[in-house]
This record gives sequence, C-alpha cells and structure tokens, in this order.
Amino acid sequence: MNGFADIVQVTKTKDSEGFASITETVLASVRVYREGRHGSERWANLAVFSEATDLFRFRTILGVTITTEHFIDCDGDRFNITSVENVKSRGMYTEILAKKVVSSIG
Repeated sequence: MNGFADIVQVTKTKDSEGFASITETVLASVRVYREGRHGSERWANLAVFSEATDLFRFRTILGVTITTEHFIDCDGDRFNITSVENVKSRGMYTEILAKKVVSSIG
C-alpha cells in the first residue's frame, strides 16, 4: 500500500426556506495502492474505461458499501468513482477506477 485516502459521501440538503447546503461525510480512511494511468498491460485491458485516470486498490471495509456516488480524496486530489469491483469475488480487496476531478475555477 502506498498512500492514504478518504472515501467521502456528499449529501445535498435543503432547509425549510429552500436554501441548499452540501455536507461531506468521510465514510472511511484507508491505506490504498494507487496506480496512475499509463501504458501497462493492466490499463490496456481496461480500455473500456477511457475516462478513468487512476486505479485504487484497498482492503474491503466491513459494513461500508462503496458506490459510484462516492468520491475519493487522496494526496490533496479528488476523484470521482467510475467503477467499483470486488477483486476475484473473494471479499478481501476492493478495486476502484476513478477520474480525477479538475476544478473549472482558476
């Protein structure tokens, strides 16, 4: 494992006057293996996911279900999850393909 990451859930709520607020909740902080997109054989086999920029692999977290609605915060960057997979269907590791979120401001 080569780094730490937070699995974040973003919730949008409206108050009684109709104003929206955004709440970010950290579901888990985990050690992850992070691999950037490059010309390896692994990425050649993942050509279907052309928009994914990074691959994350970590131990499965009991009691936490990760979906494509969540985000990953790692090394000051935010990633939008595009795919979640149970590695070899054993329930030991989770593999996520994610796209780096780039700010349109600045």
